[in-house]
Amino acid sequence: MAESTRSSSHSSPPTPSASAIQTTQSWRMGLFLSAIATVLLALLMVQLDSFDAAPYPPDELAKKPNFVVPRINPRLLHGSERIGEGQLSGPEDIVFDPKLGVIYTSCGDGWIKRVTLNDSVVENWVNTGGRPLGLALGYSGEVYVADAFKGLLKIAKDGEIEALTDEAEGVRFGTTDGVAVAKNGVLYFTDASWKYNLHTSTLDFLEGRPYGRLMSYDSSTRQTKVIARNLYFANGVEISPGQDFVIFCETPMMRCRRYYIQGEKEGLTDVFIDRLPGMPDNIHYDGEGYYWIAIISVNLTFCTDRNYKLIIYSICYNRLIVKTKSVLYIEHTYEWDLACKYPFIRKFFAFLDKYLKTPSIAKNSGAIVVDLDGNLIGRYYDPELQFITTGTKIKEHLYLGNLKDSFIVRLNLTQYPATIVEHRDKWEKGCAFPLTTREFKVNYNH
Repeated sequence: MAESTRSSSHSSPPTPSASAIQTTQSWRMGLFLSAIATVLLALLMVQLDSFDAAPYPPDELAKKPNFVVPRINPRLLHGSERIGEGQLSGPEDIVFDPKLGVIYTSCGDGWIKRVTLNDSVVENWVNTGGRPLGLALGYSGEVYVADAFKGLLKIAKDGEIEALTDEAEGVRFGTTDGVAVAKNGVLYFTDASWKYNLHTSTLDFLEGRPYGRLMSYDSSTRQTKVIARNLYFANGVEISPGQDFVIFCETPMMRCRRYYIQGEKEGLTDVFIDRLPGMPDNIHYDGEGYYWIAIISVNLTFCTDRNYKLIIYSICYNRLIVKTKSVLYIEHTYEWDLACKYPFIRKFFAFLDKYLKTPSIAKNSGAIVVDLDGNLIGRYYDPELQFITTGTKIKEHLYLGNLKDSFIVRLNLTQYPATIVEHRDKWEKGCAFPLTTREFKVNYNH
């Protein structure tokens, strides 16, 4: 009898009491309600925040990004070099002085630094006391600087700094960004946003209103003129080789526009290239018939399988269609597309930017090459690159500046060129385009 009792006690665990079950259920319900209350409170705080995001233009949202590029190098970092590593804090822009054999670069610690082209020796040249961004080399060896906080500056060959202008039409520059100099000495430059400064520039993107300006500065009259206004974060600037128009980038709109400074179209503005494969920053002419446009981030990344074959994809109404069976990873960022369409999402990001941390959406940075007519010729990028702000071709090398690293990336374009990409006339319902590539030997099948 004793054995039977012991066996029964081992085989049957004690049954929880009704009060214990009720306590557990109450605890779970309380936890659930607390989570719901926390989410609702957070949404209420975001809604009550004073930041007001505006809808982006519907006609712009309807346009699809253009990823069709004849030549690509999707592994830019393979074979690249790091120039001045540890000595260059966020080298945002780069210009080359062929007479001295040096490049000038604008750094986050206020320094304009010089780097010798042959042996990459870094020299602290001039400190502006602000945050230099865009650079332009004058025709007498002087350097013009768009300083985010100081305005438009001129630095003589001996290093003397002259402040040229920091306001237009009674409105101070919020973020002086890009600059270019014409042969007649007139400077063309951008104020990315007269409302926001560099520290709060993220809010300009998130608000969705055009606060940017393109301006000219005539050194002979010392007059500053606004020549184009209501721009979406006006960024890099370059003058055409014929000196007949100025190209400027509108970063969140993923396009470059053109303002005519002489000829029959003088005073008019049109689109030079639209729906870039990412957000443009600085633009530079290489003297050989091509513009190099830095792409700070893109919305779509190329995916690879375990054999590093390029996966064929199509963009169909913000969906990624992958034509492969063995996928190592799939990555498609919807953040910016959705944020542009729905202001509340941008308001939420603005809330995070103010009080917490905004998620980074910068991926696959690099540079694109376009011809004099704005046709896409090539693209250089890498999945590991972020926040590339300038691409400059000097001789046979591509030099890339950025906002966050302590070096300049240099790539030999002869040894590591962009290779041909084939495009087929195969369309799917609702899709932007299909791709195939010769170098990766991937076949597109319906």
